[in-house]
Amino acid sequence: MEKRRLGKTGRDVSIVGLGTWQLGADWGNVDPVQARAVLAASAEAGVTFFDTADVYGDGRSEQAIGAFRAANPGLDLTVATKIGRRMEQQPANYNLANFRQWVDRSRRNLGMDCLDLVQLHCPPTAVYSNTEVYDALDTLVAEGAIRNYGVSVERAEEALEAIRHEGTATVQIILNAFRLKPLDEVLPAAGAAGVGIIARVPLASGLLSGRYTKDTSFAENDHRNYNRSGSAFDVGETFSGVDFELGLKAVAEFEELVPDGVSTAQAAIAWIAAQDGVSTVIPGARNVDQARSNAAAAGVGGIDATFDVGVREIYDRYFRETIHPRW
Repeated sequence: MEKRRLGKTGRDVSIVGLGTWQLGADWGNVDPVQARAVLAASAEAGVTFFDTADVYGDGRSEQAIGAFRAANPGLDLTVATKIGRRMEQQPANYNLANFRQWVDRSRRNLGMDCLDLVQLHCPPTAVYSNTEVYDALDTLVAEGAIRNYGVSVERAEEALEAIRHEGTATVQIILNAFRLKPLDEVLPAAGAAGVGIIARVPLASGLLSGRYTKDTSFAENDHRNYNRSGSAFDVGETFSGVDFELGLKAVAEFEELVPDGVSTAQAAIAWIAAQDGVSTVIPGARNVDQARSNAAAAGVGGIDATFDVGVREIYDRYFRETIHPRW
């Protein structure tokens, strides 16, 4: 699989990574054996970048990755985790003492003395412009607890602020065929600053897999059931903030663009990877087949200029005026 430099980390990672929120919680029940199988299938397919967070299943996702690493010490993996959602979301809680506590817990969960990449997990907007926050993260780098740090954001403005700070190695942002705003300013600014872009929610919570209909139902503990209005966390994390039925109409048009022999999900992932400035795309996978299929998106063809124009036309027709302007 093709690899690209992950921003200021100095590390090269697979252009298709693996998001592991679903291995912890909020996507229905989690089978630990299945979780290990997904990690193994991804690695076998050439995936070298795993993204997790300390709150995914209250650490279960990190622990699954830690156990997998311990069982496969020869694999060249880069693991990114996220911190900050374990306490009330007040800017004052983003301080060195809490960072040390959170990072130490993640180090134990992952079985790593020094974490490859730690990202602030969509904190309050004021945190991104607080120089003391970056000073604290620099301290953790100097102490050897982490190698690099970045941010995960909900808003383009938050990404642009973080990019201005020298120590920011990466920005993780929602980017998919239904969420194009990052292409306008965030990706160019990141490229100019040498900051890596980690594209999350690439399939719009599964909408862009092409597997759903208006009759599809989701488990009670699946965020695609309980967070459609943003009652639990930012609604942009669920179907990219688009109305489910409107999204289904857009997917039907998207499928008409997909080349023969390529799945809808693979085309959606490959289109993101083709955008200038994207370091890696991190789809999730609930089973081995999904993991292998997602990884194979790195090698699909037919994602050309005509395909790109079609994606942008669908976005303009369905979403440019309907998605909240902050996205």
